[in-house]
This record gives sequence, C-alpha cells and structure tokens, in this order.
Amino acid sequence: MAFEEIEILRKRAMRFLENGIELLEKNVLDIAAFNFQQFSELYLKFKLAEISGEYPKTHSIKRLLKELAKLTSTEEKVTNFLEENIDRISNLENAYITSRYIPVEFERKEVENMKEMAEKLMKFVDLI
Repeated sequence: MAFEEIEILRKRAMRFLENGIELLEKNVLDIAAFNFQQFSELYLKFKLAEISGEYPKTHSIKRLLKELAKLTSTEEKVTNFLEENIDRISNLENAYITSRYIPVEFERKEVENMKEMAEKLMKFVDLI
C-alpha cells in the first residue's frame, strides 16, 4: 500500500472522530456511535497498513488489535488492554451493526463511553 493511501486512512479516521464529537454535541447519538466505531476501525487499519502495508478485511476491533499485536510482538500488552476494556470495545463493535440496521436508541452515556474508548484506543495504538 502506498504512503498516500495510508495517509488517507489516517485522515479519514480522524474525520470520523471529529464528526462523532460534533454529532455527540448535537445529541445525534446513533450516528455519533457509528462514527466512533468507524474511527476505531480505520485508525487500527491505518496503523496496520503503516507497519505491514496491509490490513485484514474485517470490522472487528478486537481482531484488528490482535493482528497489531502479532505484527509488533506486543501480545501481552494488547491482551491486557483488551481485558481491561472488553466491554467498551464490544460496545464500539456493536455500534457498527446497531447504528446501521437495528431501530434502537443509544443512551448519551453509552456514546460518551464510546468516544472515550475511541480516544483511549488511539493513544494506546500510538504507543505501539
């Protein structure tokens, strides 16, 4: 994958994060949740592409984290991060399907937690 394509992934991920924050402020919770999920997925794909030039075709944040661990020999660190944050990571993953296909409403606190998890994920990934 070319450097330009990798940079597009990073920029697109950051736009999803920024858009999610704006939507949360406007109380558009379902689309904000989707944006936080998309940010998390694309940011991990950006990092994987930066390291190896490719990434798996999946929406699973857990799988992407595990792939990152394999490529960087940080299995223990990633396992600990996953265990400590499994509920919030699962909520982010569920937001992909729920916000697109299931007619349910998110609670504001749920989406605030997704935002916090997305930002925490970015900080964690940046340290790898």
